[in-house]
Amino acid sequence: MIRVFNVYYPLRTLILLAGEAVIVWLSFIAGTRLQNQDWWLVLNVEGGYLKILVVTAAVLLISHWLDLYDSSGLDARWEQVFRLLLVLGLVALALSAVEVLAPHFFPGNGSALTGLIILTFMLFTWRAGYSWLVRQPYLRERVYVLGTGERAQRLVNGLRQRSALGIEVVGWTGNIEGALTRERVASHLLGLAQQNGVHRVIVAMPDRRGTLPVEELLDLRLAGVRVEEAASWLEKISGRIEVDQLYPSWLIFAEGFRFSNLFRLVRRFLNFSFALLGLLFSLPLLPFIMLAIKLDSPGPVLYHQNRVGRRGETFYCYKFRTMRQDAEADSGATWAADDDPRITRIGKFLRKKSLDEFPQLYNVLRGEMSLVGPRPLPVDEVKRFSDPAHRRRLSVKPGLTCLWQISGRNDVSDFKDWVRLDLEYIDNWSLWLDLKILWWTVPVVFTGVGAK
Repeated sequence: MIRVFNVYYPLRTLILLAGEAVIVWLSFIAGTRLQNQDWWLVLNVEGGYLKILVVTAAVLLISHWLDLYDSSGLDARWEQVFRLLLVLGLVALALSAVEVLAPHFFPGNGSALTGLIILTFMLFTWRAGYSWLVRQPYLRERVYVLGTGERAQRLVNGLRQRSALGIEVVGWTGNIEGALTRERVASHLLGLAQQNGVHRVIVAMPDRRGTLPVEELLDLRLAGVRVEEAASWLEKISGRIEVDQLYPSWLIFAEGFRFSNLFRLVRRFLNFSFALLGLLFSLPLLPFIMLAIKLDSPGPVLYHQNRVGRRGETFYCYKFRTMRQDAEADSGATWAADDDPRITRIGKFLRKKSLDEFPQLYNVLRGEMSLVGPRPLPVDEVKRFSDPAHRRRLSVKPGLTCLWQISGRNDVSDFKDWVRLDLEYIDNWSLWLDLKILWWTVPVVFTGVGAK
């Protein structure tokens, strides 16, 4: 671990980031030198170095948004390749836009294109070399698993099996012989920490009362050792959040809450842009949908319901009406089953193809919803749940589509599984994850699998 601006970072992450910054910088400098005979004048007098620095920062920022600096995903090689190609494509589009709007910003004579070609070759070469480098002993993080039982054993086995995580398990509490006491656990932990130089402690204790060495963990934390809950690591290994094992401390410190203002601004811009395009492309369909609803059953074309958004704020969520006008007269707002008699004939088709949710693009434009996020629940449903796991769903804006919708599941009554998928989304949020969910939503709309 290396301390930068009072924050500790894994050495391998800093190497990846620094190496990539140097490669981007040198690639565009090489492109400028190859395409300009007066390259010294272009770089030193006309501010070429500063302009290339801006481009370098933009490339690193896009790579960060696409989650390319998470070393836990290095074993998914083809996904890494696709992400890198997506980064290069977005950079190419951005440079083209700059060329049109500010033609004198970047050195001419095809310098940007040449630099991008060099960057493509160098970036893939660097990533291949880094994948080998991160598996070497001197770049592996030494971890102590604090806990016993099946859950801790599963964590230990998972960390040892996934070499791409760059983790070396130097010990865990399950190796202690005899009765577990706070003193014996603390002695075992501190002994291995001093002997092996532990970088991280992962807490996987089922019962922490009387055995958790709080003071020793605090001393290690102050010395730069990271102390984390097991839930996040089990999620990385298995791809699932264990809702039954969530502690309030994990919900407080989980990474899903770390949405910077810049992230929110970029996400808002993308949501607004895609929602506006979606409405424009759907305009030819809207008159036919509205006419079909009016001819099928009496009542208004649009249906609105009070839903709960980010931070518990309520808003009216708009949809095309798919039920009888008096559907909620007796039972109120309740979930509809596949054979629900309240659903109209055209309503079944609209629900199967998710066409009834087109008006929610208006909610996205207003900033009440996002394209991707947890499903917006009615006010009465939210009042039923007061535990931290359900409340955490309200830390982000609800979405037009979500992990649940593309999972292929149709049992909307399984709230535990639903909440788990929402927490997985929040904890792993990135621009890349949003793009993947939107990509897989398209076949759901056409096939109707998983749609409700």
